[in-house]
Amino acid sequence: MELRRHHTQRLAAAKSGFSERTARRIERDPRLPTEKAAGRRLRRQTQDPLAEIWERDILPLLENNPGLRPIGILEAMTSRYPDRDWRRLRRTLERRVRAWRAEHGPEREVIFRQQHPPGRQGLSDFTDMGDLGITIAGVALDHRLYHFALAYSSWEHAEVVLGGESFTALASGLQNALWSLGGVPGEHRTDSLSAAFRNLERDAAEDQTRRYEALCQHYGMVASRNNTGIAHENGAIESHHGHLKAAIEQALVLRGSHDFDCLEAYQAWLTELVARRNARLHKLVELERAHLRSLPPRRTTDHDEAIVVVTSSSGFVLRKVFYTVPSRLIGFRLRVQIYDDRLECFVGPRHVLTLRRGRRSTESRHVVDYRHIIHSLRRKPMALLNLVYRDALFPRPPFREAWDRLFGAGNTVHACKTMVGLLSLAHDRNCEAELAAALAVQLADGGLPDLASLRAQFVPPPPSLPPVTVVLPNIASYDTLLSATGAAS
Repeated sequence: MELRRHHTQRLAAAKSGFSERTARRIERDPRLPTEKAAGRRLRRQTQDPLAEIWERDILPLLENNPGLRPIGILEAMTSRYPDRDWRRLRRTLERRVRAWRAEHGPEREVIFRQQHPPGRQGLSDFTDMGDLGITIAGVALDHRLYHFALAYSSWEHAEVVLGGESFTALASGLQNALWSLGGVPGEHRTDSLSAAFRNLERDAAEDQTRRYEALCQHYGMVASRNNTGIAHENGAIESHHGHLKAAIEQALVLRGSHDFDCLEAYQAWLTELVARRNARLHKLVELERAHLRSLPPRRTTDHDEAIVVVTSSSGFVLRKVFYTVPSRLIGFRLRVQIYDDRLECFVGPRHVLTLRRGRRSTESRHVVDYRHIIHSLRRKPMALLNLVYRDALFPRPPFREAWDRLFGAGNTVHACKTMVGLLSLAHDRNCEAELAAALAVQLADGGLPDLASLRAQFVPPPPSLPPVTVVLPNIASYDTLLSATGAAS
């Protein structure tokens, strides 16, 4: 059109690179193609199928129920007008409702994107791992991950949590993350921590709140929480959850198995995976480390404490879980430090025992070690028959299967004595794993455990003395020795 101001139509078209006919069409209608298409879209080609009922039936439903979805409106219209084929009108109705909401719909919540300066904020949260199918020695592992991340550089730390979202798990995981990072951000943000305090009494919940605030104060961090029920306020860590779980899932596929020999092997594998992810962020992490505060001289408390008394059953009950201890501690008061995965037991200032922590919500409501009671069970083997924690006493599946086989044979006296003998053999010879393997071989043949043959296999024969031949010297040799000595003198 600019060339047309100074040249003829034919010359202007030639200079512009299209035909004279196209130039005449453009001069007749100078609108852009998109403007012409918009005009065509505005002209309905067919009759509106919702014209009769839109204002009469559908608009009142939308105005009175802002959250009503098109599929709900479709069901309501189907019941009112069953003679119409509403399935063919679903997309039309969805487009019409969407267009109406764009003009007349209610105001919606606005998400305000935030900038995160380096060293400003670290975030903590827990994420459930049940959908990944992790197993330990073939047994499904019901667990969560404690997950910490820096908002600026995305440096992260993850560790296995066997229990729920407790203050102990949070305090331990947070401190492990900070000491691994080598610095402290200015702010620590979590969700509302309602899961950690859900089953606590009011005084206990307030005490946990004070402990959390003291934990943050010890490290010089400002403690902040997002509002209850507003998940997107903790969106930075939620996004990290998704990326980390996707990376774990892909790594498990490449590994070829979701099973690990032990919990420690799983945690070590997870730590290595997170370290590789952090290595890719080296430059950002180093930039952020320059803005982090220094760590305090020492860690602070990351456990709960309780005082228990060891009963005559050679055990104690803590949080509705029964634990056995060596019988020498019967009658003692133990100070127990409660961690997420273990109990540390003290008599006064002396550490005397470490126990695996049990969970009342699982089958491990009895944490029993046969080594603690085997000396008494030898003297009273029939106590095994109706022992409260009998099933938890057997250390490995072959021992449990041996008991079931012996008990099923009907001779309870023989069953109790044989099982106590097997446990004694495992304890005395320190051969629990090897004995379990030998038991599994015997049980595979369909017979009963043979205690005598197992004792012969695992108890070495008494050592025999080597033959000793004593040769007495001739007495005359002493005279020769004496005479030689006299000559020398």
